[in-house]
Amino acid sequence: MDIEFNKREDQNKLKLSEINRLLAEIKKGGGEKRLQKLRDEGKMTARERIDYLLDKDSDSIEIGAFAGYEMYEEHGGCPCGGVVVVMGYVSGKQCLVVANDASVKAGAWFPITGKKNLRAQEIAMENRLPIIYLVDSAGVYLPMQDEIFPDKEHFGRIFRNNAKMSAMGIIQISAVMGSCVAGGAYLPIMSDEAMIVDKTGSIFLAGSYLVKAAIGESIDNETLGGATTHCAISGVTDYKAKDDQDALNRIKNIMKSIGSYDKAGFDRIESFPPKEKIENIFGIMPVSRTDQYDTLEIIKCLVDNSEFEEYKSDYGKSIICATARIDGWSVGIVANQRKLVKSGKGEMQFGGVIYSDSADKATRFIANCNQRKIPLIFLQDVTGFMVGSKSEHGGIIKDGAKMVNAVANSVVPKFTIITGNSYGAGNYAMCGKAYDPRLIVAWPWADLAVMGGSQAAKVLAQIQESTLKKQGKEITEEAHKEILDSISKKYLKQTEATYASSRLWTDAIINPIDTRTWISMGIEAADHSPITEKFNLGVIQV
Repeated sequence: MDIEFNKREDQNKLKLSEINRLLAEIKKGGGEKRLQKLRDEGKMTARERIDYLLDKDSDSIEIGAFAGYEMYEEHGGCPCGGVVVVMGYVSGKQCLVVANDASVKAGAWFPITGKKNLRAQEIAMENRLPIIYLVDSAGVYLPMQDEIFPDKEHFGRIFRNNAKMSAMGIIQISAVMGSCVAGGAYLPIMSDEAMIVDKTGSIFLAGSYLVKAAIGESIDNETLGGATTHCAISGVTDYKAKDDQDALNRIKNIMKSIGSYDKAGFDRIESFPPKEKIENIFGIMPVSRTDQYDTLEIIKCLVDNSEFEEYKSDYGKSIICATARIDGWSVGIVANQRKLVKSGKGEMQFGGVIYSDSADKATRFIANCNQRKIPLIFLQDVTGFMVGSKSEHGGIIKDGAKMVNAVANSVVPKFTIITGNSYGAGNYAMCGKAYDPRLIVAWPWADLAVMGGSQAAKVLAQIQESTLKKQGKEITEEAHKEILDSISKKYLKQTEATYASSRLWTDAIINPIDTRTWISMGIEAADHSPITEKFNLGVIQV
């Protein structure tokens, strides 16, 4: 290993350490005092419930841990979006677990809480995965009700999805382990099976105070909607649990009884680790997002035996297309080549830029993977499509449209790893969030924006200075620097991996070493859902 490798390794591991530090804070939810208060009430915390429920020594991945990060600070914040979502195994069955974190504003729903719950349901529906709800929520966060209540992708969509999943035969299990109020009361009742914890769980459309105000009736919450009421009188819930552990044990027993499922049939053989150490990724990836490196070296760190078969290796070199195995699963890889390459015509092509020949190659490869029923893995480190008269006259827009068309119409499951840059239309062509990847994650140093930070800052500064000049103000060198620095700081903040993940533009920021686990669990989940559509590019300009 050379000195430069060691420098890159140190810097990139520092970035990972910072992400891990932030995650540790996020996982404290509303803080240790509020977590202890839950324990004092006889409850387990959201994360304790999930840890107890999941099979020991089994793989699991957390979706949206950064949701809400540095958002709603004027309202006291909303760590992890106030809800914990994990894909894992219960009684040997792969499933999703969604647990309200009552230490965060009593589990109240912020706008990002709704978005995160909908993302969990989307994953369950796409992959036909059982979903388990551990309910402990005070309902909609009233100061922000206009941003969570009425729209298509708001709170009500949760219950629409409950109904749709039931019709699809997707198993839903609810455990009411705390408050379950108002519209949220429909969630357990729209599940296949529901249980409630005695003395701590409650379900009602309106609590005792509102009942008193609305109709003048005086009644306590336990009598109104406690476990005995709903198990013995209303019949709303199916089981009464004596405590949290009892409820979780019942869920484990239900999951044991679930039958097998029809499989999509993605090919899997015995798994082998990469021959190249996956830890080498830290030394291969440059610290500066503009520096170049050989993406083939990254692929060797990720695939079984470090073996792959490259498609059209001498054509369209700014995109690498290859078939390989990851944890035994057959995969097709579409990756941006980040080093300077020479085209078949002898011209130099910039790393990370998509050229016409590369877009053409990727389109054909995606079609082939759909024909062979091979899941697609996109390794994004893209700065966009090539610009300029030569590219425009050569039909870059047409070739780019073909690639976008192929990505959009692909029927095999897609998984996206943002390894570096994710800029502009390159984000779309390389299967950004808008193109329905089953899972999309970022490495700690990833950047996601409409264009690179320095270019965007210069453009925005020019616009601001032009406005000031029209107002008769002189722009000195010092003023120009101040404007540029201010814009750069704000814009660069918005390109960071944490900014994207807090808004659920990505599902997680992951340690690169965990990439194989995310892909493998993602394909296993996708294997629950047989492909019923045929790949069709539709109408494109040939």
